[in-house]
Amino acid sequence: MLQKEGKQLRYFIEIAYKGTAYHGWQSQKNQKVKTVQGEIETALSKILGQATAIVGSGRTDTGVHAMQQFAHFDHERALDTALYQYKFNAVLPFDIVIKNLFKVGDETHARFDATKRSYQYHIHLERSPFLQELSYFHKEKLDIATMNQAADFLLGRQDFQCFSKVKTDVNNYFCDIYKAEWEYESKTGRLIFHISANRFLRNMVRAVVGTLLEVGRGKMPAEGVKEVIQSKNRSVAGRSVPADGLYLSEVLYPFMEGASNK
Repeated sequence: MLQKEGKQLRYFIEIAYKGTAYHGWQSQKNQKVKTVQGEIETALSKILGQATAIVGSGRTDTGVHAMQQFAHFDHERALDTALYQYKFNAVLPFDIVIKNLFKVGDETHARFDATKRSYQYHIHLERSPFLQELSYFHKEKLDIATMNQAADFLLGRQDFQCFSKVKTDVNNYFCDIYKAEWEYESKTGRLIFHISANRFLRNMVRAVVGTLLEVGRGKMPAEGVKEVIQSKNRSVAGRSVPADGLYLSEVLYPFMEGASNK
């Protein structure tokens, strides 16, 4: 079914990917560098028969994974979404999967309309050959209860410049954090940090986790996190943990049933 000439329809794609092999989400001018966005745009362009650009809900850095990422693209024809989801996946690498394809309003924007983003950071406390590139091995004993006390100081709207990369192009460093807590999964033996906010700064989650690990190792009191935030100084916070344990886990939009910033 053809639309009126010049009319563009907007589609959302829900994506999951293992980021190990990619130089982050965002396409690069250097075509030799593999990115998740670049691979998806190549697949869509091939199947749709024309150059097709996508706009993601946000960026992930080199080696970072996504359980749920969204992007939008425009096309002049109505698509059979189930069929084209299958076609796109057929030409994508196995470490990138389109989980859903659906039409949205013409003005709906994958980046600007997102109301909440959530990340997980995975840590395994015993060496495992199966978790390499998917989780961070931490052999030192951690005080999880105190780490959760420290995480409480992250909640609310605050200036988080202390957790941001120094050279980054943003208007402000304020984020509203809705959730920040550690969960130990006894069945898998993994420690998972859950954090949700309206937005995140570059490298923020990895710096937050590195700081909370300082608390867990007894090198910083729980209240020290409050002092780190007040300092607005990246050098005061803990080191950034490796990218391989980080997952973009959820992105929410107003049109989603049950969407909430809690």
